[in-house]
Amino acid sequence: MYISQKLKKENIAEYLLYMWQVEDLLRAHELDPERIKQILGRHQEDVALLTWYEELIEMMRLENKRESGHLQIHTNILILLSDLHHNLLNSRKYPFYEASYYKVLPFIVELRAKNRTEDKGEIEICFDALYGMLLLRLQQKEINPQTVVALQEITKFISSLATYYHKEKNGEELF
Repeated sequence: MYISQKLKKENIAEYLLYMWQVEDLLRAHELDPERIKQILGRHQEDVALLTWYEELIEMMRLENKRESGHLQIHTNILILLSDLHHNLLNSRKYPFYEASYYKVLPFIVELRAKNRTEDKGEIEICFDALYGMLLLRLQQKEINPQTVVALQEITKFISSLATYYHKEKNGEELF
């Protein structure tokens, strides 16, 4: 089983961050299947894996995501997570989730103001922050202590949301 399939089944948040990274990887290689084959090395023989990358490349071209943005299939997951988030907040059955949300809300407001992302929802802002942290770590750049604290809280919050997502996906009645 491929990493993406495993993550999608086990942790939707990690899956989404992984797929954003794959989108960026494909862009860095100019959406060129031949360049992707080169970086796959010994995995070039895996026809299913090559086909998966080629299909992602084609979707990115069709959706005009050559330079930036996320594929609609990934945006749809964000929409599902946002809907679940609102349903959890509107239900009085999940006070711990609500408390976690109010703990990260100041960070969300700060990020929205700092990045001028009024058009983005709260869940997308959280994912943007987590993805930004991932990129900084990959580049081995220093992250200031206040940002680390904020990202730890956002991570806990998104992890909680992902847990509820998988419970619902596995047939558990949440509401």
